[in-house]
Order: sequence, then C-alpha cells, then structure tokens
Amino acid sequence: MIGSNTRIPLPETKGGHRDVQFATDSGRFDPVHLLQEREIRAINAAIAAGRPLLVRGEPGIGKSQLARAAAKELGRAYVKHVVDARTESQDLMWTFDAVQRLADAQIAGARRQDADLAIDNYLHPGPLWWAFSYDTAKGRGKPPSQPDGGDWSLGCVLLLDEMDKAESEVPNGLLEVLGAREFTPVGMSDPVRLQGPPPLVVITTNGERVLPDAFLRRCLILALALPSNEADLVDLLAARGQAHFPGVDERVRRTAAEMLVQERRAAERAQVTARPGQAEYLDLLRAVTGLAEGDPDKQIDMLKELNEYTLGKHATGDTPAR
Repeated sequence: MIGSNTRIPLPETKGGHRDVQFATDSGRFDPVHLLQEREIRAINAAIAAGRPLLVRGEPGIGKSQLARAAAKELGRAYVKHVVDARTESQDLMWTFDAVQRLADAQIAGARRQDADLAIDNYLHPGPLWWAFSYDTAKGRGKPPSQPDGGDWSLGCVLLLDEMDKAESEVPNGLLEVLGAREFTPVGMSDPVRLQGPPPLVVITTNGERVLPDAFLRRCLILALALPSNEADLVDLLAARGQAHFPGVDERVRRTAAEMLVQERRAAERAQVTARPGQAEYLDLLRAVTGLAEGDPDKQIDMLKELNEYTLGKHATGDTPAR
C-alpha cells in the first residue's frame, strides 16, 4: 500500500509489473495480481482525467482483478457490483425495499397501529452511493468489506463488472451521475453528493453487446489481450503461474501453458470465439497441485488427464490435446 491516492508508482523496470498481494478472504482463489506497466499508466490517466476506465478483453484475462489491485495499491476502499440483464440505472445508486414496506404496512394494519412508511426509510445504498458518500451510506446498510485494508477516507475504486450485459440506459445513466457528482434518491429531499476524492470507476466488458458511442467517448479505454505469438504466450502464462503457484515446478507450468496454446489453436480452427485463457490455465494448475502436491512427474501426467476438463471445455469435436 502507498501513502498517496493520486497515482500508482510505475514498476522499477521498463515494461515490468508490480506484484499486488491480496488478503486471503473466503472463497478467493487468486491471491496475487501482476499489475502491468501499461495497466498502471491507464489507471493513473483515468484518475488524472477524472474519467471511468473501460477495460476490454476476453473472459478470464484479469479485468475484474485489475480493479481490486488498483484499490490495494492506492490504499482506497474497494466496491464491486456485477451488472446483469436485469440491472437498471437506479440500481447503481440505490434500491428500494418495496416488499419490506408492504410487510410493515400489513403488520401495522393487522395490529391497528401507526407505522412510519416513508419511502426514505426503505432506501438502501447502491455502489455509487458508497463510492460518493460513505458517511451517509453507512447509516443505511452494511459497508462492503475491505479485506485488503482499504481506507474510505482516501477514496474508492468502484468496479462495475460486465457492463455489456446491461441495456444502454445503464451506462448512459452512469455518465450522467458521474458528471453531476450527485443524485437524489426517490423519497429524499437532499441529494447524495460526492464527498472526498472522486472514485476511480473501472468498468469491464466482454464485448457481448456494443456499448453506446456517447459512453465510449467519455471513458478511457484499456484493451487487454493475451500475446498472439505462441512462444510469448507460453512465457507469459508460465510467469503468471509462478506468481500464483510459486512452489510448482517450471516444467509443470510450461507444459500446462503449451497445452493451453494447443487448445486455443484448436478453438481458432473451429471458429470458437470463447477460447480457453489465463483463468483456465490457473484452474488447471490449481487442480493438479491439489491432487498431486509436490511431485512434478506425477503432476505432468495428471495435466494430460485433467486437460479436457479445464482447457477443453470449449471444444467442438476436436480431440483434447494430450
């Protein structure tokens, strides 16, 4: 963690990376992220420009984890919200518990008692509310946990994951709120205004739906991609495998990477767009180390056995690489 919330220091070597270690919270598989130099430059530029950072790339390449790594390096609080097809623009700001309000009204009616059913009493903060005004949000709900020690006073990194799953009114509404730096929830007379440093908003997309042009123009865009050169891809995966599983023999890491390259090649021949990538590679290493810990020869044999379940799940009839 660094003392300033204005930028992340670049790696000491040109084209290098910073190893960001996460807390080992429940359910977390990947305790480290290699924050690359170009990613750091994009993050710093987004902070300086006061614009959202839109991160593009195939699934499993590390788009979502990049946001948490940025929060850790900046010392900021981290808030994550996963967007889906049912997400509405309002959901990013607040939610209204109509079910609880109706239940309270029914109970009060049955008991013939008065009840304060003001809408304001049933509002819960959404991710933008937490990112804008922690002090007013915390009285209405449980704050997002901060296993990495994020400090709300330094600001917030807000991850809006998979924005391409939402209708166009969601990203457009997001831009309106970020530009105004305030919003007024239904039932409230006073707006929720930005307090403290503006949040760094990181938005991810898998490219499943085209985002509005107006939205794209107001974002900085970082495109993440695995190397097209197969030798470079093997080197990259082996290095990331070492960061995640430092005790695994290099032969195992490189063999797994070579298998992934073969599967990607087969998927490309079959014109399958959802090719196995970094996430599947790490899953393969995780499975092998869990089943044959500390025995490289046995692990290499097991790679061949587990390959079709981890890397070959996008196969369309091709024989899994052996």
